[in-house]
Amino acid sequence: MRVQFTLALLLSVVAYQPWALYLAEVCEQLGPQPSKLAVISSWDATDHERWIKSNAPTPGVVVTPATEQDVAAIVSYCTSNNISFLAQSGGHGWSQTLHLDEDGLLIYLKQLDEVTFSKNRRDVVVGGDASVAQVIEASSKNNALVQTNKCNCIGALGALLGGGYGSLMGMVGLGIDNVLSLLSLNLVMADGCLHTITPKDIDLFWALLGAGPNFGIATSAKMKSYLVLASGKAAWTGQLVFSADKLEALVETIDRITLEPEMSVILYFMTSGEPDNTPMVSLMLYYYGTEDKGRAAFSCFFDLGPTNDTTMATEYAHWTDASSIACSKSGFRIPYSAGLSRMVSSTWKEAWEEYVSFVSLGATGQSLVLLEAFPLEKTRFFGQDSSAYAWRNKWASKMRDLWRSTDGLDSPAVYINFAFDEELSVIYGDNVDRLKAIKAKYDPDNVFNQWFSL
Repeated sequence: MRVQFTLALLLSVVAYQPWALYLAEVCEQLGPQPSKLAVISSWDATDHERWIKSNAPTPGVVVTPATEQDVAAIVSYCTSNNISFLAQSGGHGWSQTLHLDEDGLLIYLKQLDEVTFSKNRRDVVVGGDASVAQVIEASSKNNALVQTNKCNCIGALGALLGGGYGSLMGMVGLGIDNVLSLLSLNLVMADGCLHTITPKDIDLFWALLGAGPNFGIATSAKMKSYLVLASGKAAWTGQLVFSADKLEALVETIDRITLEPEMSVILYFMTSGEPDNTPMVSLMLYYYGTEDKGRAAFSCFFDLGPTNDTTMATEYAHWTDASSIACSKSGFRIPYSAGLSRMVSSTWKEAWEEYVSFVSLGATGQSLVLLEAFPLEKTRFFGQDSSAYAWRNKWASKMRDLWRSTDGLDSPAVYINFAFDEELSVIYGDNVDRLKAIKAKYDPDNVFNQWFSL
């Protein structure tokens, strides 16, 4: 089985508005329409902060809906009054295409965070602002597993509609695959109405699963859950640290290993943190099963002689705890990503040397490189067509070009949720023309235009 790699690089790192949207005006015009629990307020950089401060929206007004119907009323108001808008859940999207200024309105989905299981617990409705942590907590209490991304603080549904990588991917597919098998998705569209979209809506449903922000605001989705016994909520996971001289052997091992459905790995270049910011090579292992089976499956990495080992049996509720270190918001981060079908050790040695040099410059110690490797056999079951700043910037772009030079792909590709400044062909591949045709049908005025607009 070949392994698909997803690579991301994160760097630690007031224009005049001729017209602004005023709070009093919106309160007067929109006020009577949403439910009593909806909130209309001015924008506050702290209360509505995003994970990346650079290029973050600065709207004139924020409306926090209390119900899915509220979202429809807000979109209808915006389209009727030619007001630009953006929906925000977790606030972790880092696209350079965001362009909401003081003349725009932010739809803050904070109150739509319920996670509700059916009576038989074989499906679950995930609200538009439910975080990965909330989904995992509810799933664990219901003795069920649900495919989510691997970072606790991000919005579960937003990440899912961009693909949805996660720990269970090898066994149950991407997050969107678990909507494909499903059920339904509630969507507020350009007509200002709330629609329930199902697989019977062939073109639109296909487009939503990968390019959803171009077609509406997903207020909830019903997706599959997987019942398990108590023993089925345990995995073996943790971190291995390697000395730099082991990097090339480590890269070659990652490139060769056959990942079974229960397995995934993440390779990090990171530092020890303040005050020293010592560069280090780290490998995060995940195995859905017992410690004995996990150690056997990943024995090739232990054979390389890690200098530190934190792996242990971990309950489902804590599988993603390690990601919390990356959850702090409002940083000046510049993320660049690349898709790889192979790893070349000499490329990674060069990348390591560049990284060590870069983090020695000062004020760059929180920068990191990560590579995620997952088994893709389950995702291939659904088919590829089943779902649709200054010197720091220069350095990060250079690193991306370096990886792409030996990526083993016919043309550049990137995981949608990790896209930053790429062209549409890199993000959506051969699906661009079909997506544009569907976009012209359902959103001819392009009111949903903030996220890699078609």
